[in-house]
Amino acid sequence: MKKLSFEIQISAPPEKVWSVLWDEISYRQWTTAFTEGSFYQGTLEEGSLVKFFDPNNNGMYSRVVKNIANTEMKFLHLGEIYDGIEVPQQWGEATEAYILDENEEGTQLIIKIQTPEEFKEFFEEKFPKALGIIKNLSENQF
Repeated sequence: MKKLSFEIQISAPPEKVWSVLWDEISYRQWTTAFTEGSFYQGTLEEGSLVKFFDPNNNGMYSRVVKNIANTEMKFLHLGEIYDGIEVPQQWGEATEAYILDENEEGTQLIIKIQTPEEFKEFFEEKFPKALGIIKNLSENQF
């Protein structure tokens, strides 16, 4: 399991960054860094299952293990989805956490990932792009 960390300073309050991260329209915008047309289904309540899809009905499903509004969201990834069919994976503690740390300049967004080796390169390439989009949306949307 590889541990990755990405962070960016955003000149906006945590509430704004949180909104950009999880509101349906802005989520679809920043996740274009991974796959154009990405979206999620389900609720983001602690303990619930959420499914992350690309436009071809492929993706992954995860459990929300932490949701502290405007502070932290953490997912435990459980498996992949192919043509809408859930396929469990033995990833162990494959997690993805979004941590918002308020400071004098706004918000430090920190993303911590534990991932199988096979996804490391993908995340290292895509997450910096995603962070740039999140920063732009947070600082420039009304």
